[in-house]
Amino acid sequence: MQPGELSGKVFIVTGGNTGIGAAIVQQLAQRGGHVALVSRNRDKGEAAVQAIRAAAPESAVDLVIGDLSTVAAVSDLAATLLERYPRIDVLINNAGVWPMRRVLNADGLESAFMVNHLVPFLLTTLLLQRIKDGGSGRIVNVNAGLYVNGKLDMARTPYGLDFSRIRTYADSKLCNMLFTLELARRLAGTGVTVNAVHPGVIRTALGTTGGPLGWILRQVKRTWDTPEDGAKAPVWLATAPELAQTSGHYFNLLADTAVTATAGDPELARRLWDLSAALAGLSSDPVPMPSLSVTPPA
Repeated sequence: MQPGELSGKVFIVTGGNTGIGAAIVQQLAQRGGHVALVSRNRDKGEAAVQAIRAAAPESAVDLVIGDLSTVAAVSDLAATLLERYPRIDVLINNAGVWPMRRVLNADGLESAFMVNHLVPFLLTTLLLQRIKDGGSGRIVNVNAGLYVNGKLDMARTPYGLDFSRIRTYADSKLCNMLFTLELARRLAGTGVTVNAVHPGVIRTALGTTGGPLGWILRQVKRTWDTPEDGAKAPVWLATAPELAQTSGHYFNLLADTAVTATAGDPELARRLWDLSAALAGLSSDPVPMPSLSVTPPA
C-alpha cells in the first residue's frame, strides 16, 4: 500500500458506515482516494467518517446520506452524487441486507431483492454515463457465495412470495450476479469494467437476529474474518492495475471463479435486466404481476 497512490480518483461506496463497507472506505482513503461514503443513517455515517479521519488525518472522505429502500430514494441519491461529483472513477455496490422475514417496501418489492439487486442495478444505471466519461471506470458488486443456491421466478422473486431466510437472500445475490454479467456484456469496448466478488465469511451484523439463535450466531461469528479482511478483495478489484481490462468475472476472495450455469445464462440475464428496468421505472414495459396461487408468507 502506497499513501497517495489513488490521488485524484473518486470512489463511491454504498453501505460505507459499517462492516466491510467502512473498511473499504478506510483502505481507499488511506491510499489517497477521494471517497464518498454512502450511509442511510447520518449519526452512524458521521461516526464512521470521524473514525476514518482519526486513523488517516489527510484522507478525503465525504458523507453522503442516501436511503436505499425505494426506487425514488435511490434516484434521489444518484442525483445528489451526480451533482456533487463531476468525476466518478469507481462505484462499489457494497450495501446489502439479509432480512429475517418478508418485508415489502413502498414499491411493493421484497427488501432483499430491492437492496441486494435493484439498488445496484438502478444506481449503476443512473451513474453509468459519469463513470464512462473517465474512459476507464470500474464497478464492483459485492456478492456472496450463497448465490449458487439462488433461483429466479420473474413473477414471484421480486415480491418475496416464496420467502425463506436463506433462499431469499441467495435469490437476491443470484440476481446481482446475473446483472453483473449482463452489464459486462453491455459495457464491452467502453473501457469500463464490472466484476462481482465474494469477500469471504466476515464478522459483520449482516443476518444477525435477536433471541437464542442470534446469541449463538454472534458467538460463531467471533471466529470469522474481520471486516478489514473482507475489504481486501473488493479494494483489489477496484484498484489493481492488472485488472484494468478484466470484466464480467466473479472472484471468490482473490480467486477468479467460474459461475453456475444459471448465473451464466445470458437469456435469463437479459430477461432480468428488462424486468429490473421496468420495476425501476426506466422502461415503459409492463411489470409482471405476482402469481398469488400460493398465499404469501407473513
